[in-house]
Amino acid sequence: MSLVRVQNIMSNELAKRTVFSRPPEPPQEYLLNDPTSSIFIGITKLFSVPFTWTFANLTNPHVAVVGITGAGKSFFVKTFLTRASYIWNTNAIIIDWAGEYKAWVKQSGGTVVALGKGDYINIMDLSGMKPIDRSKQIMNSLEILTDISEYPEQKRLTVEAIEQAYVNFGFASAEIPEMGKEPPTLKDVIGLLEEKVQEGTYEYPAELENAVYRLRQFAREGEDYFSRKSTIDLGKLSSSGLVAIDLSSLPDEKFRALAALFILQTLKEKMRSEGWSAAKGLKALVVLDEAWKVASDDRSDAVTIVREGRKYQFGLIVASQNPTDINEAIFSNVGTTIMLRIKFEKFLDYLQGSLNFSGFMRKEISKFGVGQAAIDMSFQTSVQFPDVFLIERIVGEIPLDVYTVTIAEILSQQELSDSNVQKEYYFEKIDLNSKFIQAELSSEAINSIFKELDTRNRLIDIRSLVQVMVNEKVSKETIVELLRSVGLSDAIITKVFVYVT
Repeated sequence: MSLVRVQNIMSNELAKRTVFSRPPEPPQEYLLNDPTSSIFIGITKLFSVPFTWTFANLTNPHVAVVGITGAGKSFFVKTFLTRASYIWNTNAIIIDWAGEYKAWVKQSGGTVVALGKGDYINIMDLSGMKPIDRSKQIMNSLEILTDISEYPEQKRLTVEAIEQAYVNFGFASAEIPEMGKEPPTLKDVIGLLEEKVQEGTYEYPAELENAVYRLRQFAREGEDYFSRKSTIDLGKLSSSGLVAIDLSSLPDEKFRALAALFILQTLKEKMRSEGWSAAKGLKALVVLDEAWKVASDDRSDAVTIVREGRKYQFGLIVASQNPTDINEAIFSNVGTTIMLRIKFEKFLDYLQGSLNFSGFMRKEISKFGVGQAAIDMSFQTSVQFPDVFLIERIVGEIPLDVYTVTIAEILSQQELSDSNVQKEYYFEKIDLNSKFIQAELSSEAINSIFKELDTRNRLIDIRSLVQVMVNEKVSKETIVELLRSVGLSDAIITKVFVYVT
C-alpha cells in the first residue's frame, strides 16, 4: 500500500482548502493602535508586534490580572496606571489591601490615605446621596460581612435605627442632602438601639442586644475607624489623581472589607452622578488587589462597576493570585485578562475552561518567567482569530529587575517532592524596595542589601538574605514581618532563623 497519493487538482480547488493554520496572535491592526490614545504593554512573542491597549474596540475597559506572587502583577498595574495618566489624564484609586502600593504612590507624587493610622471614614457619610439609598448600602455591606441576613428581626431593627439617626440629624430620607451638613455616625445608630434596650419594653430583648453587639464591633474605642467624622472627602477621590487607600493597618479582613465596600459604593454613586462625558479615554481606574472578600461576592459594587463602568468611562482592575477568588460575574465580563505565571494546575484548569484557550497556550503559561504574559481580549465584534496571545514581557516605565529567593535548602524531602510547595519566590526590584521602605529600613541598609543581591546575580537563598539583613542591624521582628508580607509561613520563618547568627 502506498503512503503518498499524487493527485492533480486545479488551483481554484486548492484555494478552497485550509493548508495553514494561523498562529495564535491577532492581526497587527488589532494590536498596534494609535499611540496617542492607547497604552503600550509589550512586544508579542510570535511576530514581535508592539501591542498597545485600548478599550475602543473591546467590550469594556475592565482588566483582570492573575499570577503568583512575584510574577509581575503589581508591576503591570503600576505601568498601566502611569501610562493611562499620561495618555488620558486618568485618575486612579487603589484599594491597597496589604499596603504594597503606598511607597510607590508617595514616590509618584500621589496621595496615601492610611486608615487605621490617623485617617477615618464615617460610613454614614452621604457624599450627595439620599439617606434611604445610603442606608441600603450600609445594610448590603453588613450582609456581606456578617450573618445579619439570617436574622430578619435584627436586620429590621438595624435599618430602622440607621434611618432614624439620619432623621434626628435633620436629613429627609428620600431627599438629596444639603452640602456641608454633618451626618450622624455609627455610634449614633448604636445609641438609638441601646436606648431601646434600656427602655426594657421591646418584646425580643435578645434580638435587640445582638443587633447592638454586631454594630459595636465597628465602633469600639481604638477600633472606631468607621464611626468617627471622616478625615477624607471620598466624593473627590475619583478626581484626585493617583490615590492609594492603605488598609494594611486595619485589624483584620472584616475591617478591610468594610472599608473597601464603602469606597466602592461611593465611587459607584459618583460614577453615576457624573454621567457620560464626550471626552475620550478613561476618567478613573479603580484597583482591587487581592481583595478576595470584595471581589468574590456578587453583591459587591465591584460587580456593578464592571457592568456599568464603560458608559461612564470608569474602569476596574482586579488582581489576584487565585483566579477563582474573582467573582464569575466580574471574571467573565472583563474586557481584558492578563495571565502571568500560574503555578497550580487547578487554576490553569479554571482559566482554560473559562477562556477556552489551546493546550499549546496552557503549556506556554505554565513555563512563564517573571513579566511574561498571555492576554485575552473580548472584542465588540466577532473575530476570526484566537482571542488569547502571548507577549514576550511587560515593558514598564522602569526595567523589570527581578530577584529570586530560594527556600529549597530548608524544606524537608517530602516538601521538596510536593509540586504544590513553592520553592522559589520572585520579587520585582520596585516592590522589594517598597517593602523595605514600609519596614522603615534605613536607606543605607537598603542600598547594602541590594548591593549584596546584585553581587550574587540577583539569586539568593533565604538564609543568606536574612543573614544580610541581620548584618545590617535590621531587627528580628522587622525581618519576620517582611517575610510574612511576601507569603512565607511561620513554620518556614522559624526554620530560617535556626541557621542565622
